[in-house]
Amino acid sequence: MTKRLRWGIISTAKINDALIHAINGAPRSDLRAVASRTTEAARAYASQRGIPTAYGTYEELLADPDIDVVYNPLPNKLHAEWTVKAAQAGKHVLLEKPLVTTMADFDLIAAAAQANNVVVFEAFMALHAPQNRKVAELVQQGRIGKLHLINSWFSYHLPPENADNIRLHPDLDGGSFWDVGVYPNSLSIMVTGGRAPQEVWAVQEIGESGVDVSMSAQLRFADDVVAQIYSGFRAPLVQGAQYIGTEGMIRTSAPWFPGMQGRTAFGADPVIQITNRDGSEENIVLPATNPWQMEVEAMEACLLDGAAPVVPLSLSREFLRSALAVYESARTNKPVALTS
Repeated sequence: MTKRLRWGIISTAKINDALIHAINGAPRSDLRAVASRTTEAARAYASQRGIPTAYGTYEELLADPDIDVVYNPLPNKLHAEWTVKAAQAGKHVLLEKPLVTTMADFDLIAAAAQANNVVVFEAFMALHAPQNRKVAELVQQGRIGKLHLINSWFSYHLPPENADNIRLHPDLDGGSFWDVGVYPNSLSIMVTGGRAPQEVWAVQEIGESGVDVSMSAQLRFADDVVAQIYSGFRAPLVQGAQYIGTEGMIRTSAPWFPGMQGRTAFGADPVIQITNRDGSEENIVLPATNPWQMEVEAMEACLLDGAAPVVPLSLSREFLRSALAVYESARTNKPVALTS
């Protein structure tokens, strides 16, 4: 019988529903357990979602010898602690974005993964989506000539009345950029070849709770490619990306949820729109896929087939270097240069 991955989830976060649906749909995965901070909460959650085992502490789940992989969607501030503990327990980890918010925490995770011979990668579902991977391929193959400019944005309305939302808590490393700005940041880095920008300039608006509720940043990459990115909690739900080169432009209207309606339902097939220099247009239509399931299947490929992660820790390090520079520039109101 083909080996299957046995998954456990720590916490009962809302994002779990997307992963539960994805694990249940993946060909070589089984969801075995969930852990919460109380046994009662875990049992109720497991019963509602058909999960066989419920644990009242995260430690109990990590001690379960029948769990191969842990999905960690905890608040940003807790990512490093529980990912390191999972690695020390011999568990592989799919860690919700952003991987971490400090370089010190990144180093802890990287060291724990290496010391315990486990796979840890960042759950950037949009980077697993075929649409965005195809865009990166087209750009890197020169389909629109020399790339000059990337524009990308992601925002939604999160009013101050939602004070209990972890995204508005500075002590949990909340903020619009850590929540949704990391999407255009990471995609810009992936499309331009996987290295952090050489220079960053950013401005932010700080909200009532002390976190950024909007962030606008300009990233200058090698070969003078510029990415202009935006995130926000004070704008409608909008998303998009466009790539301008010497021979044309590529546009995607839903780069972060391509082909999806919500987290478990499919919509129309995603479209990559290309405008050529002569004004002619071309559409590339890709089948709608579940990007969360693509993450799960990427973990299957890593552990069962020996494949490399789609988002390896080396790439997540570049994402983090850029994000930290964005915040530093916004804080100081000065450009920030990044060294190799």
